[in-house]
Amino acid sequence: MNAAPLPVPSAAFMLERVSHLVALGFGAGLSRRAPGTVGTLWAWAAFLVIDALWRPSDLAWAVLIGAGLLVGWWASVRTAERSGIADPGFVVIDEIVAFWLVLWLAMPMGLLGQAVAFALFRYFDAAKPGPVRWADQVFKGSGWRGGWGIMFDDLVAAFCTLLVMALWRFW
Repeated sequence: MNAAPLPVPSAAFMLERVSHLVALGFGAGLSRRAPGTVGTLWAWAAFLVIDALWRPSDLAWAVLIGAGLLVGWWASVRTAERSGIADPGFVVIDEIVAFWLVLWLAMPMGLLGQAVAFALFRYFDAAKPGPVRWADQVFKGSGWRGGWGIMFDDLVAAFCTLLVMALWRFW
């Protein structure tokens, strides 16, 4: 049995408002297949480019991620309202900010470690085991509460990813 295709907005919808552009990860959310995975790949690439070109301090990364969380929350609320979908799959700013958090806290690591972080994060975000499922349900709804819910479950997925990676490094 095939799942129904996810509703995907047009590029025109994305470019209509800054909130849409941010929420859709500057185009990553327009992917017809696995927009969350595409958003996470975009986050990974953007992190590496920002880190190589700017070499931000830990404070700068903390500010960037904190600001991304707040701007992402706002963009998610506005985009969900305008699309009429409480938690649109095409909103990927949540994956971007959460995966930046994973990479920032887990670096330095080589390409293999980054790939493991990517795979773990995608598993926790897509399969939503235990705490991630709880986080996905606790802030369901519309408005600012629903927008926080869009962001929150990905932060919990990031925490779970970091916990597994910390245990991996410990052993």
